[in-house]
Amino acid sequence: MTITASTISLNVADPTASARFLADTLGFTEQMSAEGFVSLAHPDAGMTVVFLAVGLASFKPVDKAGAAGEGLLVAFTVDNIDAEYERLRAAGVSIVTPIETEPWGERYFQMADPNGIIIQLVQWV
Repeated sequence: MTITASTISLNVADPTASARFLADTLGFTEQMSAEGFVSLAHPDAGMTVVFLAVGLASFKPVDKAGAAGEGLLVAFTVDNIDAEYERLRAAGVSIVTPIETEPWGERYFQMADPNGIIIQLVQWV
């Protein structure tokens, strides 16, 4: 098997708001969109992020079509966590977990998008 791409799809109440958040805070760009659907990419991320409107008729399996969020964390590894923290904090981004370093070398902080999706930036130190 050869995997040619990676995507994470998240059901949210307002796909446009989550897409705008990733574009404004992390530099993602919209690749395509339609009613209830926005797909974004970043030249350095190696994956696509898709936001789908909760209740979209095309979502399958239907019994799993609830909103994303509880217990979900989308993490991106960056090369200068302290600079990103200061940049985003100064821009007024909702930081939900201030920057900290775990004993095993994970330095990170977390922010929430408008739909409550937790986005974590991390650097291994």
